[in-house]
Amino acid sequence: MNKQQQKWLFLIVLSLVWGSSFILMKKALIGLTPVQVGALRMLISAVFLLLIGFRSIRKIEKRHWKYIVITAALGTFFPVFLFAFAINGIDSSIAAILNSLTPFNTFMFGALVFGFAFKKKQLIGILVGLIGTLVLILKGAELNPNQNYWYALLVIIASVGYAFNVNMIKKYLSDLDALAITTGHFLLLSVPALLVLTFSGFFSTFEVTPITTSSLGYVAVLAIFGTGIAKVLFNKLIHISSPVFSSSVTYVIPVVAVMWGVIDGEKLSFIQFFAGGIILLGVWLVNKAK
Repeated sequence: MNKQQQKWLFLIVLSLVWGSSFILMKKALIGLTPVQVGALRMLISAVFLLLIGFRSIRKIEKRHWKYIVITAALGTFFPVFLFAFAINGIDSSIAAILNSLTPFNTFMFGALVFGFAFKKKQLIGILVGLIGTLVLILKGAELNPNQNYWYALLVIIASVGYAFNVNMIKKYLSDLDALAITTGHFLLLSVPALLVLTFSGFFSTFEVTPITTSSLGYVAVLAIFGTGIAKVLFNKLIHISSPVFSSSVTYVIPVVAVMWGVIDGEKLSFIQFFAGGIILLGVWLVNKAK
């Protein structure tokens, strides 16, 4: 399989996995707090990655660690909590839609801060995707007037963190394999995640009930597939493609997330389906430009 085929395979797999992550977070929040969901997600991911990738840590050189620390914070630690709180206030499908701002931020900061070259057609593709995103947001607000859209700011902040994460990995960690980067991230995050979970009162107040047990199951699936495996694939995707194409996965994620939302009783209109098609067109244009 050549790199072009690998890129699209990774994009599709990540879209399915991360698109399903939003409904998993929503279900996990039934029996756990946003802080507990975020901390448990990182801890379980850390255990899983250290089991399969501990040896890869030896590949990380001293010069890499500074960027491992920064990308771990911006690309995982803060977004995990920001999304958990956001989904506690707005529909999971809306949060996924707002996450589509990531390619725009990646493009903007990549050009302005990191000096990455771009083509005009890439900007056109991103703008097309943003149009689809705006349609989804506006229609979602119309269908869900009682949603607290201040929580949307948390998703937007997280998307900026993702943008810096993608660009920094591409520029400063491109010589390090994806498993080493991801394992290094979660090795560092395991300690603060454990501290956060401890101070959240989880160990002193948690009671085993059908609801909390179910929530833990959702977090475990989210951590292993939505964080552990997906992060390795995503870092690999960054290596074999451009930062803009890598982050364009967030344009396809809402299509999957919205489908799960409909199954779970969230409202969706024909116009939102149409907007999903516009988003896919934007992803295609970004890749075609490259």
